[in-house]
Amino acid sequence: MSTYVIDPPKQAALAVAGSDALFPVRRIYCIGRNYAEHAIEMGHDPNKEPPFFFQKNPDNIDSSGDFPYPPKTSDVHFEIEMVVALKSGGRNIALDSALDHVFGYGIGLDMTRRDLQGEMKKMGRPWEIGKAFENSAPMGPLHKASETGHIASGPIALHVNGALRQSGDINQMIWKVPEMIAYLSEYYEIAAGDLIMSGTPAGVGPISRGDDMVGSVAGLGELSVKVI
Repeated sequence: MSTYVIDPPKQAALAVAGSDALFPVRRIYCIGRNYAEHAIEMGHDPNKEPPFFFQKNPDNIDSSGDFPYPPKTSDVHFEIEMVVALKSGGRNIALDSALDHVFGYGIGLDMTRRDLQGEMKKMGRPWEIGKAFENSAPMGPLHKASETGHIASGPIALHVNGALRQSGDINQMIWKVPEMIAYLSEYYEIAAGDLIMSGTPAGVGPISRGDDMVGSVAGLGELSVKVI
């Protein structure tokens, strides 16, 4: 006899480069406006202030290589990001030990229904309708930190149909990876399986059906996604 009254949902997971084992995803934390030039292009002051986070749902992850253009929108934007995967967690993690909790790094896209997000901002309402929809988190495989080292610098970029649209350096993040981990642990009990999408550089913009997006982060290869 089943323990559950309905079948439990499938466990969201990411591939791990060089391994047949999967990384199970528990939560996805996304930091907003973590690159100064992106903060400016979104109409905000880039001076360092306390970070803010929103969440996507684990089942928003899509590793198929396709991004289905979502409903109820006419302005979907790309945001290329480095993904940080945690192997452990806790509360009130010290800054100098924060990187001990990192399993590895990957490449992700924070796809955004910008028109719907904008409507929510004007009304002071949550952003989920613009950020946490199906397939809104295309991601590639994770790379173990034990093999790549901790990524604190290096190029991050996105090409759309062969044209460079976003370009920056990981060292331009206002809040670095250890700071994000330590800050989150003050408000949540973070844990193994959590992902942190670490923000996007300037140049975000709209996509259309048929577009090809290719994102890259130093040492992590490329993520190729087609808009369908």
